[in-house]
Amino acid sequence: MEAPALAPLVPASARDVTEALKTLGMRPSRQLGQSFLIDPFIADGEAALVDQPRDAPIVEIGGGLGILTAALLRRGYTDLRVLELDARLARRLDELFGARVKVEEADALDAPLGSPTAVVGNLPFAVATPILIRLLKARVPRIVAIVQNEVAERIAAGPGSGVYGRLSILTHLFATVELFRTLGPACFHPRPAVNSRLIVLTARPDPLAVRSVPRLEETVRTLFSSRRKQLGNLLPRVTSAPDDVARRAGWPVGWRRMRPEELPPEAFFALSDALT
Repeated sequence: MEAPALAPLVPASARDVTEALKTLGMRPSRQLGQSFLIDPFIADGEAALVDQPRDAPIVEIGGGLGILTAALLRRGYTDLRVLELDARLARRLDELFGARVKVEEADALDAPLGSPTAVVGNLPFAVATPILIRLLKARVPRIVAIVQNEVAERIAAGPGSGVYGRLSILTHLFATVELFRTLGPACFHPRPAVNSRLIVLTARPDPLAVRSVPRLEETVRTLFSSRRKQLGNLLPRVTSAPDDVARRAGWPVGWRRMRPEELPPEAFFALSDALT
């Protein structure tokens, strides 16, 4: 069997990662946000959450040194694409997994996604948010990811939270959110300065209706640009007729004294449509 032969080659400790990188003649890139998962049990748990038919098309973002790729293969997935931006790691993955995996040297921010039933990956902190927004807009049915804990909190935040904002609202538009285990820095090499979180985003069967997602994004970005200000001072930034627009959006009578974080996502969806 091929799978067991991979075990010595797929890193399962910080020492393994160091040795693998030494063999490749490289160091973790801060610019690319490279911090490699070293716990195979976490990789197995992440792969289990993908929860798709074994012949379903799966895309992995950031194959790295192959720990998650190996876990997905152990789960029996037969249609697996791996997007890896670093050319040296992409070559290693291709050599390691051969024909069982289609490895592409590509940037997850702009590479063609195709039509996967799930996307899975340990997302670099610096680009996790734009990658997630791209996947949400593409309406990927299931997203399983390890992200910085702060990003996970913003994704799941509701009205009244200090981190509720654009990402929370866009996520609510497209998907439901599940938060799983928190991962400490010791799960990675090199160790990040913050905790991470395993999350699952499941696309809504019938996405909430918004006429223009770009308009919604721009409106929310503007209103949350000054979180301490009241909506009476903020809404005129997006419309010359704030009272009329707020009325058509069905906002509460006292909206002028409220702050953006006090309104639920649906209030912003309605506002976006009322701006047409």
